[in-house]
Amino acid sequence: MRRGSLATVCCVLLVVLAGCSGAGGGADAGGDGATGAEMQADATAAPQATPGPEGDDAAGGDGAGANVNAQVSERQLIYEATVQLRVDDYDAARADLTAMARERGGYVGSSRTQVRGEGNETWTTGQLVLRVPSDNYSAAMEAINGTGEVRSVEQSTRDVTEQIVDLEARLESLRAERDRLRELYDRANDTEDVLAVQRELSDVQTEIERTQARLQSLERRVAYSTITVELHEPRPDYEPPERTAWHETPLTEAFLESVNGVIVLARGGVVLAAYALPYLLVLAVPVVGVALGYRSARGRFGD
Repeated sequence: MRRGSLATVCCVLLVVLAGCSGAGGGADAGGDGATGAEMQADATAAPQATPGPEGDDAAGGDGAGANVNAQVSERQLIYEATVQLRVDDYDAARADLTAMARERGGYVGSSRTQVRGEGNETWTTGQLVLRVPSDNYSAAMEAINGTGEVRSVEQSTRDVTEQIVDLEARLESLRAERDRLRELYDRANDTEDVLAVQRELSDVQTEIERTQARLQSLERRVAYSTITVELHEPRPDYEPPERTAWHETPLTEAFLESVNGVIVLARGGVVLAAYALPYLLVLAVPVVGVALGYRSARGRFGD
């Protein structure tokens, strides 16, 4: 009996130990599952975390580039250029440049043409002042450079943003002052006060018009670029006529030239006589009169 009771107690202890082991394993498995869930949650939340230094640099770089581009596009710039071209045909080049400016929404502001010559040879030079929209400035310069042989190019860009801002602010201030003076003018009762306010109002209005004119001039120059094109036709090569020594002249040609010279001389004498005859007639009358008077007086004294 004692041996059977001892065996029974051992079996019970083995069952209890097996249950504890299973519970511990289940607890451990539960712990591992919780850890895996936490890791999965962390992995899911990782993309939403704050970017690292590289991400900050990339985002900051894109934002800075966009800000720079926005600032550049908002600047008020005046583009001006002077181009010297050598062209074979002045009239054709001038027509091409005029058509080019009109196709790009511009026009010819002014032009000047000068025809030079030496002997029977002539060549033409001139100047065209083209006004084209600033958006088409680069395209217009490319077209001009393709019109002829470029001798020189001068370009300049002037930033007038601050000037325009200052003029707009001054204009706003002057308009506010004008409104205030108008209120004073409406409330003024004394004649002297009315005249004083009227003078100030006239001065402010004059300054407003002057400021508006300066602002509009700058805005026009910003909207339309100025390109001065100087066109030069090449000067024809001068070829002096061939001359031969006089003793190498053929006899027939020499004789004909001599006859022609005699004819020219005779004709010149006739023309000279025709010019001199009226003078001779006018001078002959007093000379003949003096001679007749002298002869008559001599005859009287001789008698």
